[in-house]
Amino acid sequence: MKSETSKLHKQQSSDDIECGLITLSDSRKSEKLDLSGKYIAEEIESRYTLKSRKLIPDEPKDLTDAIDDMISEGIDVILTNGGTGLDERDITVETVEALFEKKIDGFGELFRAKSFEEIGSAALLSRATAGVYKKTIIFSMPGSPNAVKTALGLIIDELPHFVHHVKK
Repeated sequence: MKSETSKLHKQQSSDDIECGLITLSDSRKSEKLDLSGKYIAEEIESRYTLKSRKLIPDEPKDLTDAIDDMISEGIDVILTNGGTGLDERDITVETVEALFEKKIDGFGELFRAKSFEEIGSAALLSRATAGVYKKTIIFSMPGSPNAVKTALGLIIDELPHFVHHVKK
C-alpha cells in the first residue's frame, strides 16, 4: 500500500531524468557482449534519458573517474552493474560506498530479500548497494542479467521520486 505522501511526491516529480550506466568487467570487452548493460540501457531508454554509457575494467580509479565524469555532465542517476561479488577484483561496493554522503540501505536490503525469493540463500553473496554522492543517486547491482532484472524491477519506477528528494 502506498502512502498519500508518496503519491504527492510522485506527482511533484519529473520523468525528465538523465541516467548514466557503468558496467564493470574485466572479461566483457565490448557493449555487444554486455547483456546486462544492454538490458539496463533498454529499460532506461524506454522511460528516461540514457545520457552516458561506459564499459570499464574493475579498477577503483576508473570507476571514480567515470562517476565524476557523469556527474559533471549533469546526470541524475548512475547505475552500475558488476563488481559487487566476493572475488578479489570486485571493487564496486568499496569504491562507491567510500563516496556516499548518504547511503540508501533499503535498496541492498530489499534486493537481497527479493533475490532470496528467487534464488535462495545464494542471495547472501550479493553486496548490492546504493547511495547519494554530489546530489547524484548511485545504484550498484550485480552483473548477472537476472540480478539486473530484479534490481531494476525494484527501482525503475521510483527514480523520479528519488531524484525529487535528492535535488530539492
